[in-house]
Amino acid sequence: MILDGHNDVALRVWLGQEPKHVRLAEAAESGFAGGFFALSTLADMPDLPREPPYAHPLPAPATHAKACADVEAQLAALQSLPVTIVRGVDEIRPGRVNAIVHFEGAEAVAPDLSDLEDWYARGLRSLGIVWSRPNDFGEGVPFRFPSSPDVGGGLTEAGRELVRVCNRLGIMVDVSHLTEAGFWDVAEETEVPLVATHSNPHALCPVTRNLTDRQLDAVGESGGVVGVNFAVSFLRADGANDVAGTSFTEIVRHVDYVASRLGIEHVALGSDFDGADVPGDLDGIAGLPLLVEALRAAGHDEESLALITHRNWLRVLGETWRTSR
Repeated sequence: MILDGHNDVALRVWLGQEPKHVRLAEAAESGFAGGFFALSTLADMPDLPREPPYAHPLPAPATHAKACADVEAQLAALQSLPVTIVRGVDEIRPGRVNAIVHFEGAEAVAPDLSDLEDWYARGLRSLGIVWSRPNDFGEGVPFRFPSSPDVGGGLTEAGRELVRVCNRLGIMVDVSHLTEAGFWDVAEETEVPLVATHSNPHALCPVTRNLTDRQLDAVGESGGVVGVNFAVSFLRADGANDVAGTSFTEIVRHVDYVASRLGIEHVALGSDFDGADVPGDLDGIAGLPLLVEALRAAGHDEESLALITHRNWLRVLGETWRTSR
């Protein structure tokens, strides 16, 4: 059973595009049991060079109205797929595709949080405060290589209140895409484990989107989880977006780094399928069994593999969603 920390298949379906990675007809054979299905608002990103070094500007902030319309449409797209939207850990089962509704960026939440409980009632169970641009709640990292993630301000007061209310409702807060200052603000406010659904160690790939050792340590000390991102440019030491020249063994390298630093209980998978360029020899969810075999060959026993592939996600969700009223 493989649970994944992040995919953007609902966005692709809404845009009328065929999924590149999350081909649900292959789910049963690959052991893919779903995970976090992201809903977001579209960004007007210019066509910029992607080879390092680079420093891409952030797109303009999205309005609440546009974000709501985009997220509503993607939620409908998700509901049209052969998945089961889950609202509690006891509903996550092998043998089917379990979909956790995740907002990648909180623009669809009103700045006064007046609609957050409504979104919760409709199935929202995980929320990233920002995508890589500012909003009413905080700042995201621009895409830069090489660069520290310490590139902007932290949470606004509305952002801090968002963390507190998510804790109360039982909505997991994702620190991926936040500036380092925003990360530490979440760490200060939250009463549940820190989680990065799709981020990697900065020590192995010094891009703004990755987490420093100090950030990783804070995740581990909180009892949290890091979902290793499969994006080629977040895996490679040189930051290159070389799909054909990158193997999924790079993913193993990042998993091992987090496991050795924090403990095997604090690492999982966070693919970014259908939202990123992944290693050329990993054919979407169909390639997940090959990744599991590579992890086994690297010395992970069956207990460790179970933790990486699903049990760490189930644990942290249980500790987060358990706070629900």
